Amino acid sequence: MAYWLFKTEAETWSWDQQKKNGSKGEPWSGVRNHQAKLNMIAMKKGDLGFFYHSGEERQIVGIVEVSGEYRPDPTDDSNRFGMVVVKAVREFPKPVTLAQIKAAPKLANMVLVKNSRLSVQPVTPDEWKIVCTMGGVR
Repeated sequence: MAYWLFKTEAETWSWDQQKKNGSKGEPWSGVRNHQAKLNMIAMKKGDLGFFYHSGEERQIVGIVEVSGEYRPDPTDDSNRFGMVVVKAVREFPKPVTLAQIKAAPKLANMVLVKNSRLSVQPVTPDEWKIVCTMGGVR
């Protein structure tokens, strides 16, 4: 299993909206970055990801599961980009802020710290465990 981080502005697509979709999940469409595209191509059904509110919040608020692998994105007229489908799995009891992540020495090489603008990014197993512990998820 691989781990990922999905970024969204809460005003555009929030954790509450994601949860309301339940087991049917939501297409993670609209991504127009080639590195993010490659990350989504690498995803497999069952992979887990952090749900990260960017913008003013800048915090991880939940965990999603990849429920549908890479496929064409119907919102892309160029047909160059695709999407995956993700469903909500678990809310973080304590959201983990970007400031907390940056303050943790063991997370200094996390992609979120090094390249915070990338909308879909990998997370190592060690980073996953540390962030989950910080957020009160066992």
